[in-house]
Amino acid sequence: MKKAVQQRTLDTRARLTAVAHELVTQKGFEALRIEEVVLGAGVAKGTFFAHFKDKDELMDLLIGERISALLDQMATRPAPRDVDQLVKRLLPVVDLMASERYVFDVILRRSGAAALEEIGPIALTFGRLEEIVGQWLEQGAFRKDVPNDILVEGVEAFLVQTLALNFCALHRDKRMKDRLLPYLRAWLAPVGR
Repeated sequence: MKKAVQQRTLDTRARLTAVAHELVTQKGFEALRIEEVVLGAGVAKGTFFAHFKDKDELMDLLIGERISALLDQMATRPAPRDVDQLVKRLLPVVDLMASERYVFDVILRRSGAAALEEIGPIALTFGRLEEIVGQWLEQGAFRKDVPNDILVEGVEAFLVQTLALNFCALHRDKRMKDRLLPYLRAWLAPVGR
C-alpha cells in the first residue's frame, strides 16, 4: 500500500514550484538556479532534491505546465479549415518551445524521444498535442489518402525540424512560421491540389 503524502510535503513542493515559476518569469528558464529556488522557498538544498531529481525534472514540470495551458486554449478553438489556420493555431506552442535554446533542449530530452522510463509532463503534452491535431486533421480540408495518425506524426516531425533549424546558425534566416507553412502545405494538402 502506498503511503499517503503529508500536507507539509505537498506545501513544500508547491512553494518550490511557485518560487521557480516566479524566477523563470523574471529571468528565463536557463537562468534559473536551484540555489535561488531553495533560498526563495526557505528550504535546504536537500529538500529540493527530495522533490526533484534534478533541474531538468523541475523544468519538465514548469515547461509542461506552460505547454498544457496553451493546449487548453487550443482545444477550445474550432478546427482549422486549412494549413494556414493550422500553423496559426500551432504558433503559440512553437513560440514557447523556441523561447530559449535551453527550453528546446529540455523538450527534446523530456519528450519521450530519449526513452526515459518515466513519462513526465512534457511527454504528456506531446500526447495531448497529437490528440488535438488529430481531431483537427479529421475535420479540416486535409489529405485523406494517408492514415490520420501518420499525418499527425508528420506534423510533429516538421514542427521539431522547424524548431531545430531555428537554433541552427546556418538556417536562422527564416521565421518559424515561414519554414513550417511550406512543410505542412506539402504534407497535408489534399492530393490533386
